[in-house]
This record gives sequence, C-alpha cells and structure tokens, in this order.
Amino acid sequence: MTETTNEPQNVAGKGRPTPSRKEREAANKRPLVGNKTPEAKRAEKVRLAAKRAEAREGLLNGDERYLGPRDKGPQKRFARDYVDVRYTGGELLLPTAFGAVILSSINNPYIQIGSTVLLWGLMVLIGFNSWWISRGAAKAIEARFGSTERGIKSYVIMRSLQMRPMRLPKPQIKRGSKIG
Repeated sequence: MTETTNEPQNVAGKGRPTPSRKEREAANKRPLVGNKTPEAKRAEKVRLAAKRAEAREGLLNGDERYLGPRDKGPQKRFARDYVDVRYTGGELLLPTAFGAVILSSINNPYIQIGSTVLLWGLMVLIGFNSWWISRGAAKAIEARFGSTERGIKSYVIMRSLQMRPMRLPKPQIKRGSKIG
C-alpha cells in the first residue's frame, strides 16, 4: 500500500518567470478616482448637481424622503406645525442682540444699562417661552398620538429659537392657523 501525503511533489518552478519590479509597479498603477473621460466627468457632475437640487427642494418643502432623521416622522411634523403657527421669543433673539450690541457701544451709561436689561429680559422671556411651548407641544402630541417620541421637547425648543425664515424644513403653515 502506498501512503498519500499532502506534501507537494517536486515541481520544477512555478511555471512562469518572476516579474521585474518595474513590471509590478506598472501593474499596480491605476487612477485613484477612476478612468473617466472628461465628458463622462461633466455628465456625472451635472447629474449630481441635479440630484442635490432635487434633495434641497425636497428638504425646503418638507418632503419626508429628503428629511434627516432628526426631522422625520408624524410627531416631528406636528411639532413643527405647532411651533410655526406661533410667535416665539427666540425669533427676537438675533435682532435684539444685534441692537443691544450697537446700543451698548454708545458712551452713555443709561443706554448701556438699558441694553443690558433688555437683553437679560429677553433671555428670561425666551426661557419661559421655551418651557411653555415645549410643554404645550408635548401635551398636544400626547393627546393626538398617545405617546411622545424621545427628544420631542428639545426639538420644539430648538425650532422655536430659530428665526422663522431660517427654519428647515420651511414652515408649511401660516401663523395663526389652526393645527390638528
């Protein structure tokens, strides 16, 4: 009986010559981005620009497909509408802070103190308004959906602090409208 082993038999070489270093380096060279023609690159650029424009338009219009995870879902849509129908103290923050900085540069102690008091008063108003609107939104969502998602109050507060024209997705509802 003959024994079989897994050891290779005596083979004379690998059957081909060892490539030179120059040949190996040439084989490894390839373009980092791709081997596209300039026309293909331009077409790809135009296609991507159109895709980005479509996504931006969808985001501005509040289309669910183009929203990020922070803004998706029926509760978030309701929360956005809940904030967008109201005037909030946060909308006044940027213009008032800008005015207070300009007023505080006037060399009159009464005007400087007044601008500081105005700014601190606005901060108190924003704090109270944020608490009030987040509480109201959470109650309305609880009544409508049965439970609230995690983080809905902070979502409402952050949206209420933004100036209305800077909100994304753009407000789809007019101020003073009835929601629900």
